[in-house]
Amino acid sequence: MNPHLARLHRLAQQPSRRIIGLMSGTSLDGLDVALCRLHGHGAGTRLELEQFATVPYPDDVRRRIREVFAREQVSLEYLTLLNPWLGSLHATMITQCLKQWQVTASDVDLVASHGQTVYHAPAHQHQHPDFAGLNATLQLGDGDHVAVGTGIITLSDFRQKHIAGGGEGAPLAAYGDYLLLSSPHEERLLLNLGGIANFTYLPRTGQDASTAFSTDTGPGNTLLDATVRQHRPRLAYDEDGRLALAGQVHEGLLRELLAHPFFAAPLPKTTGPELFGPAYLQQAQARSHTTQLGLEDTLATLTELSAVGVARAARQVFGAQPALTVYASGGGAHNPALQAALRRQLPACTFATTEALGVLPDAKEAILFALLANEAVAGQPVSIGAGRQRVPAVSMGKISFPG
Repeated sequence: MNPHLARLHRLAQQPSRRIIGLMSGTSLDGLDVALCRLHGHGAGTRLELEQFATVPYPDDVRRRIREVFAREQVSLEYLTLLNPWLGSLHATMITQCLKQWQVTASDVDLVASHGQTVYHAPAHQHQHPDFAGLNATLQLGDGDHVAVGTGIITLSDFRQKHIAGGGEGAPLAAYGDYLLLSSPHEERLLLNLGGIANFTYLPRTGQDASTAFSTDTGPGNTLLDATVRQHRPRLAYDEDGRLALAGQVHEGLLRELLAHPFFAAPLPKTTGPELFGPAYLQQAQARSHTTQLGLEDTLATLTELSAVGVARAARQVFGAQPALTVYASGGGAHNPALQAALRRQLPACTFATTEALGVLPDAKEAILFALLANEAVAGQPVSIGAGRQRVPAVSMGKISFPG
């Protein structure tokens, strides 16, 4: 038997596994690296976060990714070269973290690599006549290069199996949220405020699990960050929401932004910066005659847009005045302007971050992929939700051996 297969067989039977989860989101700020110890699998999973770091991307790395990020037309040669280059870069970043943590590669069982999303094309969004009804997504950062560069068995390319199973490739948070964060004491809304905002609804444990589901709600931080960079090139983002807090929401621009059919589409749904990018804002500004609107007011309006997107999706499911406990994660969990807007839009909800549940908000997505790798190796496909909102029961992740 191939020794790597023999190792996987042993790992599947162990009571616990040590897994590194990786996440690089659409904000392109860096690579999240979470060293996790996972005990058991399925509903009995228990996770310990041993170490966590965000390794910042230098400007040159962000520049290279933006050459292909959310663009319909790119150099095929450049895209081909970027895939292994990113995989090798991520391997180097993992090795640096392990050295800093004084952990050897031989002490880690698996790497779970999300890769870098560069294009997301759900069927409702691309409308390509040659591929009607086909969902697609593309993540770069080749898993073989991660495996060889670290010497650790690597699982990658998780989203493809979700699509093959009938999903849209996103959001995948439902799996981790359901297995780790369900509670017998309260129903919960797990709100991820990354580049795109999404949430997972979790009924109380013991209630009808078919009501659990996950959906994107609209733009999160990507459009805010892009607008800041356009007007203030020296800034990567609006730190602490200071610029947005200094502005006023322009109702005319907000109305045009919300006129996009995405916001009225049925749940669940997915989207990306391909739709909610600078062109989307520019078109809404032209229609609302706000092309000369100041940066602060524009950011205040975009922040309100993110909050309204979340609130509209919540109302579609839970009625006019949802009264849920909302646990936030992602970069937007640190943005006071966005948090204030969410409280205005959902006044009956109680807000906290996932830290109240024992999960660092910044580490949550990297943890998720460690959990997905654990399920692929040691668990069984999990069925969540029902009907249109059913999350495909699939084991996700392609396996790359280090040699």
